[in-house]
Amino acid sequence: MTTTAPPADQIPDKTALRDAATVIVLRDRRTRPRVLMGQRGAKAAFMPNKFVFPGGAVDRGDAMINLARPLSSLCAARLEEDSAPGMSRALAAAAVRELWEETGQILGTPAPWPGAVPPDWLSFAGTGHRPSAEGLQFVFRAITPPGRPRRFDARFFLLDAEALMSDPDDFSNATDELSHLQWIAVDEIRDYDMPFITEVVLAEIAARATDDTPPDSVPFFRNDDEESLFLRLRGAPLRD
Repeated sequence: MTTTAPPADQIPDKTALRDAATVIVLRDRRTRPRVLMGQRGAKAAFMPNKFVFPGGAVDRGDAMINLARPLSSLCAARLEEDSAPGMSRALAAAAVRELWEETGQILGTPAPWPGAVPPDWLSFAGTGHRPSAEGLQFVFRAITPPGRPRRFDARFFLLDAEALMSDPDDFSNATDELSHLQWIAVDEIRDYDMPFITEVVLAEIAARATDDTPPDSVPFFRNDDEESLFLRLRGAPLRD
């Protein structure tokens, strides 16, 4: 049987820049800090075999999610800086969803969903929780350099494990997207094969592991076809 290829303008551009959310779950931050990480598959198109934090691209429906509790106004303002209007809610929702899908961990509030549940959120809603973003702290942003098989505009969120509504050692509800899910001590992290940007983010986290207040500004590594810049996001007040 022969098949007809779709027109070129209907083929998804896998190198197009996609908004993404990544979650750094931190545990035992005042004794011996550990972070939750997993290993990507050997056949993954993006960063195969690397140990990474849970996270992924924003889905179309994430912007429509009604969060039980929103991000702090400061984090929302910094997320909106140099971004599309309204992006902060979509990114926060994506962070909660990706954390659930890849680790089985629940960041939410026990409550019924208001109205219909989007398909991508059915399994999360089945836990009896609505997503909550108040525990997420925006701490880093980085754009994948040109020339990679996948490109993301990734926002990194720090989350204290105490905010989880699930057993932090139970990964039974996780999908198979990440393997070897485990809590890794920050002082042993260099023994693992990680992407360069993950190492950079971890250095930032390690420096303030015992400080749960928002940073003065958020680092932003912006890579595009013309130049690479290191910026700081401070966040202007959001307009109504």
